[in-house]
Amino acid sequence: MQIAWNYRQRIHPVLMNLLMLVLIWGNLRAQNDKIITVDASGKGQYPSLTAALQSLPLDARNITIFLKKGVYEEKILIRQSGITIRGEDRDATIIRYNQLRSAWEANKDSIGPAVVNIYGDDLTFENLTIANTQAEIGPHAFALLSYGTRLIARNCKFLSRGADTVSPWNAQNGMYYFVDCYFEGAVDFVCPRGWCYIGNSQFYEVKETAAIWHAGGHDPKQKFVIVNSYFDGVPNFQLGRHHYDAQFYLINCDFSANLADQPIFRKTYEDTTQNKPFYWGPRYYFYNCHRQGGDYEWFKDNLTTAPGSPQPKDITPGWTFDYRWDPEVRPVNPNK
Repeated sequence: MQIAWNYRQRIHPVLMNLLMLVLIWGNLRAQNDKIITVDASGKGQYPSLTAALQSLPLDARNITIFLKKGVYEEKILIRQSGITIRGEDRDATIIRYNQLRSAWEANKDSIGPAVVNIYGDDLTFENLTIANTQAEIGPHAFALLSYGTRLIARNCKFLSRGADTVSPWNAQNGMYYFVDCYFEGAVDFVCPRGWCYIGNSQFYEVKETAAIWHAGGHDPKQKFVIVNSYFDGVPNFQLGRHHYDAQFYLINCDFSANLADQPIFRKTYEDTTQNKPFYWGPRYYFYNCHRQGGDYEWFKDNLTTAPGSPQPKDITPGWTFDYRWDPEVRPVNPNK
């Protein structure tokens, strides 16, 4: 009995230390796994998204900011990573601001030229609208500008009357995932650099210019993939263009009768010193895409001519991101 008792005395401090570590870890996780409520009417923890973000340290993780219905007239800067910003209702939770890019460049502030300016990674937006309310059709007017990676947007609206509405611009390793979203703007109003996947979404072009744009010059596997989506716009709107090397995949997409008979094209200039490198040639791939009023020859099925001859079933988010990330199967843990 004495031997057994001594054994228990020796092991007891070890178990206590382990228990303390578990409790400390749990407390830290509880502090980080939290929801902050923002209410424009003043009934939440904070009246603005800016105030909520400023309350968080730069190393904050696993935070959800819940935006109640309302209009948030503010311009946003996000430096943190691993943050979810979730609206109560897509059409009634609105972050908006009037900001021309040219006006910001003439009088720069520390926030940035977009309504939402992102420098963190692993951010998620859900159930809300981000709108640049400047009224002129055409000039650069960002709704969202991101230099981070692994950006997710679900059931969101991105609105502008100007160019470059949604600009995820991490050219080297940016990966972006949008589903069930609505995009509106002028030339190049969805213009990712790097890797981008968009599914089950709608696009509306407000000018007789190209709707989508891509830059994929850092890696031949960088691509812009759009599946199960619908394009509309003013009469004779164009589908897409690019300046840099690019790679487009459109799978099971439909176009309104307003789509112009203009294939996706590379934009070049008479002054050839302005032209960007073009190492890999035209890479525009389509499968089962149709236009109301009749199809054009340039978007006939040619998916089998793409690198690796993929099948439609192969065109998934994981495939899009070269299996570096799959937001539908294995979300990234920002703590790693």
